[in-house]
Amino acid sequence: MRVLAINDISCVGKCSLTVTLPVLSACGIECNVLPTALLSTHTGGFQGYTFRDLTDEIPKILEHWKSLGLKFDYICSGYLGSIEQIDTVLAVKREFLAPGGKFIVDPVMGDAGKLYAGFTSTFVEKMRTLCKAADFILPNVTEACFLADVPYPLSVANANAALQKLAALCPRPIITGIMDENGVSVCYTDENGDMHTYSHKHIDGFFHGAGDVFTSAFVGAIAVGKDETTAIKLASDFAADSILRSVKEVPDKRYGLNFEAEIFSFLKNLNA
Repeated sequence: MRVLAINDISCVGKCSLTVTLPVLSACGIECNVLPTALLSTHTGGFQGYTFRDLTDEIPKILEHWKSLGLKFDYICSGYLGSIEQIDTVLAVKREFLAPGGKFIVDPVMGDAGKLYAGFTSTFVEKMRTLCKAADFILPNVTEACFLADVPYPLSVANANAALQKLAALCPRPIITGIMDENGVSVCYTDENGDMHTYSHKHIDGFFHGAGDVFTSAFVGAIAVGKDETTAIKLASDFAADSILRSVKEVPDKRYGLNFEAEIFSFLKNLNA
């Protein structure tokens, strides 16, 4: 089983590829990477970080891969460092996804109701194109609202309207991090278009990398043969357990979740 993870490398502050690579490897999956940008730290809470856009390097990497005849059973895309990279990822899917393979998109664009610095409405529109090529999309609430063009925030009560609009882009939309009186929920639709939720108790605070923990675990679970609902529950439990541990053990939340200490429990559940 070979997975390609397309995302940035933040050298410090556990997120993106520094989460995906260890989680998928722990699942017993070969994880290959295509870095989209190189940052000294992630951008959430750190000042003075460095950023190197790797757009110009990617075509050279892909040419080498073509010469090797590489194909991937799963391709998962996350943070893209430029709008040009969206077309590149679409080309990667066409060229490198194995027959019958799955393409999963985490449309990383924003949080807390706002787009990240450097992202515009043009990027949102282009991201819709990428979502149309995906088998699953995993937006957080902010990204779901921008993609579906619905008001922020969402609750479980009004998430279905957003899911139906997202389903016009991708048949399997999954919205993470919906907070209301039910706690924090993941909302998704089944094959009949009916909405389902999976919830945990909400914990106050902002936890960098939680979405990457969820996405990585979801991809791992799907790749080893779990169905969508089971994969969502496994990934949600892993993210929630990592947050609970990090509340107690990680004084500076900018540095990410202590997900490593919860990997063994996740694998036990994955292999149950």
